[in-house]
Amino acid sequence: MKSSIPEMVLNDGLRLPVMGFGTSGLKGNEGAAAVESAIRTGYRLIDSAYNYENEGTIGEAVRRSAVPREELLLTSKLPGRYHEYDKAVAAIQESLYRGGLDYYDLYLIHWPNPEEDRFVEAWQALIDAKKWGLIRSIGVCNFLPEHLERLKNETGVLPSINQIELHPYFNQEEQRRFHEEHNIATESWSPLARVQDILDHDVIQKIADDQNRTVSQVILRWHYQIGAVSIPKSSNPVRQKENLSIFDFSLSENQMNDIAALTKEDGRIQNQDPAVYQEF
Repeated sequence: MKSSIPEMVLNDGLRLPVMGFGTSGLKGNEGAAAVESAIRTGYRLIDSAYNYENEGTIGEAVRRSAVPREELLLTSKLPGRYHEYDKAVAAIQESLYRGGLDYYDLYLIHWPNPEEDRFVEAWQALIDAKKWGLIRSIGVCNFLPEHLERLKNETGVLPSINQIELHPYFNQEEQRRFHEEHNIATESWSPLARVQDILDHDVIQKIADDQNRTVSQVILRWHYQIGAVSIPKSSNPVRQKENLSIFDFSLSENQMNDIAALTKEDGRIQNQDPAVYQEF
């Protein structure tokens, strides 16, 4: 199936679909089948990470797919234990070996890990790996404005994208404004919040009823209309297609405001605050 997902242009010129496919927890043959199904359904941006331990699964799905590699955009992420420059370079190479790939389209630092304070060193490794042709575009995840400013001040290079926790219970308005001011794309992890109660929320359910859409479609449309790339995950082919079917309707300004009002100061799913959270 040909992809009909709209695209955005990142600050380094890479064209990126505004919706991708999340793969956390998808492993082995079943995982490869789920990813191959997503590609067949129309997804072209596939999100993985070193710590998901499924880069090989993604590579297998790509080899099974009838879609040429150059039409796909594959993402992986550097874990916190490899922020030292030499370790970061080796980890990027290992990510490629695991997937059987020549390059990644996007490679991100997974968390800043401020306690060790080596994320600038890791960033320099990504900058160099891009120069060597191992990565097409480099970005980060979960970086706060102060982390992003340090990257710019110490290396002169800002990320093309920052993947952050973003959903109706935690809409990250100030962080998104910073991204927009600095031409950094926003990508949403856990766009459906990974919690059942948001799928049963009366406000979103009413919007879904008024639009004759599912709650998931309404939430993913909300991500699209605030300018964020979303990466929902589903191994179910019907749900995969459903999640993609959001580009033929619009939420009104009032509906967008109603969803925005659901945000909470403590809306993080697992209290993973990048100012203190440590990922290894």
